Amino acid sequence: MSYIEIKQWRDSQIEKQESSDELNAFHDSIMKKVFETTLKKVKEETGPPPCKYAWFVMGSAGRFEQAIISDQDHGIVYEEDGKENNAYFNTFGKELAFGLHEAGYPYCDGNVMSSNPVWCRSKASWTDQLKKWLNEESFDSIRYLLIFYDARVLVGESEYNLQLKKHIHDAIKDKPDLLERFLENTIHTKKAVGFFQQFLPETHGSHAGSIDIKQSGFLPYVNAVRLLALKEKVEEASTLSRIEALSQLPKYATELQGYKSDFENLLHYRLMHHKKMTESYDDIHYLDVKGLNKNERKELKRILKDGQKLQDYTQSVIKGMMRR
Repeated sequence: MSYIEIKQWRDSQIEKQESSDELNAFHDSIMKKVFETTLKKVKEETGPPPCKYAWFVMGSAGRFEQAIISDQDHGIVYEEDGKENNAYFNTFGKELAFGLHEAGYPYCDGNVMSSNPVWCRSKASWTDQLKKWLNEESFDSIRYLLIFYDARVLVGESEYNLQLKKHIHDAIKDKPDLLERFLENTIHTKKAVGFFQQFLPETHGSHAGSIDIKQSGFLPYVNAVRLLALKEKVEEASTLSRIEALSQLPKYATELQGYKSDFENLLHYRLMHHKKMTESYDDIHYLDVKGLNKNERKELKRILKDGQKLQDYTQSVIKGMMRR
């Protein structure tokens, strides 16, 4: 299949997905089709891959939480360093990003893609890069580490990413204050419910009357659960699977009760209210609260407030650990 044929297939089927799990499995199948087409093209022009590798997705794709429209977040790790290998996978990464764009996945504004050499490296080079970010502890370095921690291998050697993530776990063990830096990087999110239990929608611009469901809804859950996962060395990448893994630990079993269903409902709201619509990637982050009925408005307010509670709880866990 060509990239355009993949896009046509994607566009004809994507609104038929009935749940967030179905939608994300569909995204996976589309992205794998793009990968296969890219691999075939690069093989014909340059030859087969010179060594083992893994192609991984990050962001909402890594967490299995994509919306109907989703941009690109992906990288490559390959077995052996060397001039020829570097050139091969850089070429591959650029073609892959182009193919995904042609198939309907907008380029990442932050350039977190396999086409960027920062995100396309050998195992040894990735190890050096992670150690550099861990030592720098700048805002951007911490952000990149958090992005990488959501990586999920879609094609290739899945153990490569687990081996690389171990460097982050080891660094936290040696320098527990790193968790506090991670917390500082993610703690500030936009509130969408006011003191008097009213929605706080955007007041002007093209999204006036809508709430920023990404900043106010998803990120409080995603960021808080990721921090707890980092603390406890949880290997799962999705927010739901992380909550499930953390809930197996006695210290979180009671505290995390209910948050899984909250997040599942949040995913459901986004899917149901964005179906049959042709938003841009930016539009998909907003939810028009006027389109909700009374019960939906009540439930959504509770879910948004629970997200803030989860953030507060996670902050107390991290701060409490630092005081010990």
